[in-house]
Amino acid sequence: MTVTTMATALATAETVNFDDMKVGGLPPGWTATQTGRGSAKWAIEKDESAPSKPNVLKQSGQATFPVCFKNDTNIKDGFAQVKFKPISGKEDQAGGVIWRAKDSDNYYIARANALEGNVTIYHTIKGKRTEKKRTNMKVTSNQWHTLRVDFQDNRFTVTFDSHRMG
Repeated sequence: MTVTTMATALATAETVNFDDMKVGGLPPGWTATQTGRGSAKWAIEKDESAPSKPNVLKQSGQATFPVCFKNDTNIKDGFAQVKFKPISGKEDQAGGVIWRAKDSDNYYIARANALEGNVTIYHTIKGKRTEKKRTNMKVTSNQWHTLRVDFQDNRFTVTFDSHRMG
């Protein structure tokens, strides 16, 4: 699976982008890994199509569920948002936003998949992903999208390209 992800994590008034970071490396203070088998390959790369130029965080390896999250974030209630562009992949062309992550095997994720044409919310516990909700939505390959999750207590609202998940 290959996904280009330009993360803009918005929480406690923090915006994160990769524009001033070294190309070819990992963003400092982030965990780049995967849930399950395979080997996710995360690196900062230049992408002139990025909403915030010039850099993006790109996943180009093959893994069951590639994940990358900012360390030391613990937001009980709030929101997180990511801009991503699915670019290739035979099984999945997807991007997602993770919240309430404890580690690479325990987190919530909202994932938008171009090959399946849907947005799905999962809860991952001890590396096992359980689907909570799925909505069919058009997710276009090679196009930038915005995926946002608002969360408070045990309620989540997912918005994909300004469309609230039904």
